[in-house]
Parts: sequence; structure tokens; C-alpha cells
Amino acid sequence: MITLLGIVLGFILVISAIIIGGSPLAFLNPPSILIVVAGTIAITVVSFSIKDLMNIPGALFRMLAYQPHNPRDVGVSMIQIAEKARSEGILSMANVAKGLHHEPFLQKGLNLTVDGTKPDDIEKIMQNEINYTQSIQSKSVDLLRRAAEVAPAMGLIGTLIGLVQMLGNLSDPSTIGPAMQVALLTTFYGAVLAHMILLPLASKAERNYQNESVMNSLYMVGVLSIGREENPRRLEVQLNAMLPQYQRITYFE
Repeated sequence: MITLLGIVLGFILVISAIIIGGSPLAFLNPPSILIVVAGTIAITVVSFSIKDLMNIPGALFRMLAYQPHNPRDVGVSMIQIAEKARSEGILSMANVAKGLHHEPFLQKGLNLTVDGTKPDDIEKIMQNEINYTQSIQSKSVDLLRRAAEVAPAMGLIGTLIGLVQMLGNLSDPSTIGPAMQVALLTTFYGAVLAHMILLPLASKAERNYQNESVMNSLYMVGVLSIGREENPRRLEVQLNAMLPQYQRITYFE
């Protein structure tokens, strides 16, 4: 919601400034919108394969809707799950996994443990899934950043088109205004699209992608520790080695 709220607030401020200026319709120019929006989409698509374009939208939507977790809280939860596994046995993880529909990666790891899969095999499976997820998410961020690069360039192209039209018809004063309007508005649309929509979304998606990568790494370390039936105290040490100093876990202290 904060993402949507920020973008909407930014547009409200810009639109308010336009309305206060007294000529809102002057900022509406279909040819300029066509050049910037359609041009940005067309050129951005060229930079990616068909397979990437099929996978990116779903991954991008998931990353923008993703709720970041606190790594320390996740680490504490893994230690608690490990304590339960140590006291009640590995098979008790089946019941724990049933309640983890909101965390499919962790759920899958615990189910593999319950099924008796060797820890080394579990590590390979989970690491492959982490790598694949990171690849798709990284391309999603790249798509947004690539579009943010293209949008101002399309605005510049529109500006040049408008200037050429204007200079080619200096003998007809009635054409100078519309041509100049295209020249200026394409730059305006390109800047708005890049800096008010695409770049903020790219930063948000990248932040969530990095958070999810850390969470999945913590989940994998916890699942492997449970599968090897290690002491939860050892798991705490392993998790702390992955966390920054201010988020270190002191569960057993």
C-alpha cells in the first residue's frame, strides 16, 4: 500500500501544480503519449527473450506485493522449530509444515526432511530453487530499470520530432505551437514515467528481492540443521554468522 500511496501522492502533486497553472488540457497530447509509452514498451521488450517476458510479470507482481520480514525474527522462528524437532522428533515437522502455506520455500524444505531426504540432497534442491528465483527476480528489476532508461530517451526522440516539425513549418505560424507542444510534452512524459513510476518500482522490487533472498538462505540453513539433527545452539551460531551485528540472535542467553 505504501508503494501505491507514494505514486498516487506524487501524481496528485504534479496534477495539482498543472491545475493551479490554469491550463490542464495543454498537458494532454496523444502523439506524445504514444511516442513515450508505446516506444518505451517496444524498445524494452527488445532487451529480453520471450521466455523472460513470460516469467517476469508474475515474478514482478509478487515482488512488489511481497511483505519484507525481519531476519532476526525469522532466525528465532527457525530455532524454535529446531527445538521442536529435537524434542518431538523429525516427524513432528509434518504438522509444522502444514501451517506454512504462506512460506512455501520453508514448507518444501521441511517436507523433504520429513520424507527422509538426505541433507546434502535437500541443500542441492533448495539452493537450485534459490538460484532460479533470484534469476527471475533479478530480470524483473532489470526490466524496470531498462524501461526507466528508455523512457527519457523516447522523450528526447519526441522532442527532436517536434523541433523538426516546427523548423520545417516556420512559414506557417499556426503549426509552431502544436509542434512545440509535442517537443516539450514528450520530454515531460518521459521524465514522469521514468522517475515517478519505473525507478521507484525498481527500487522497491530490488529491496524486496534482496530481503527474500536473505530469508530463503536462513530457511535453508535451519532446514539443514534440523535434517542433520544438530543442537539448536549450533543453529543459533550459524544464523548469527549470516546476520548483521545489530540483528544478532540471543535466544539461549
